[in-house]
This record gives sequence, C-alpha cells and structure tokens, in this order.
Amino acid sequence: MIIRQTRDTLSPIYFDALTIRKEVFVDEQKVPVSLEIDQEEANAIHFVLYREDDPIATARILSKTPKLAKLQRMAVRKTARGAGNGAFLIRAVEKVCQEMSFETIQLGAQLSAEGFYQTLGYTSYGEQFLDAGIQHISMQKHIAPLERKKD
Repeated sequence: MIIRQTRDTLSPIYFDALTIRKEVFVDEQKVPVSLEIDQEEANAIHFVLYREDDPIATARILSKTPKLAKLQRMAVRKTARGAGNGAFLIRAVEKVCQEMSFETIQLGAQLSAEGFYQTLGYTSYGEQFLDAGIQHISMQKHIAPLERKKD
C-alpha cells in the first residue's frame, strides 16, 4: 500500500480522489456534486491510498490556522471497507499534520463514523449538525508536532 498526496487539482492523484469521493458521497450517499466539490479544492492537500495501482481511499486536509488542520472528504471504496484501510490513511494524514506543525485536527464526522474516529483518538464536541442532508458531529484530536531536523 502506498499513499500519495497532491495540491495540484490537475494531478492524476486528485482525479483518483474525486473518483472515490463521487462513488462514496455522490453515488452511495446521494450528496449533490455541487456540495461535494467546493471552493476549497485548490487550497487542500489531497491524499489517496493505493493498493497496488488501485485507488481505494481518500481524504483531504485544509489549514485553518497555523496550529489547526481540518480533515475532510474521508472516503473508502465499498470494496475496501472493514480492512483497516481508513485507519491506515488517517494515521498517515496525522503524521503529515505533525510534520506541518499542526497541534489539532478537527473534522465533521457522519454519525455513522463517530465510533471509527473515536477508536483513533478523536473526541466529539458540540451539537449534532446537518451537512449535505446527513447528520454529523464535530470531533477533534490533539497531536504533538514533530520536531523538525536542523540542517
């Protein structure tokens, strides 16, 4: 398994991320494309987990402040669920966040995924809210930034 990342919205990696998001959010969950693809696409770092050459999971992060990252658009293809792929991707994204000196990762979890994120150390806060017609809860995790090596 390999994880690739990009900020380039013309990259094949980004198009693989969109393919997964379309399958999961638009086709399965009936989220309108107009809500799924937003104005933040070019501002995000997009991650794709590949099994051999097959893209199977995706997520993106946005920098909200120098210490706060927002994890969004986490999706795993139906055929790749239940095998730890989502957790593997989240841990890799967290490591990148640490390398970028973020101290907190926030996300809006679909209620059906709240338990998944809790197993990865995220805690819920605030009231439930509706996003794209789906109930969500805000969650966050505090992380320790990695020390940068001095040259």
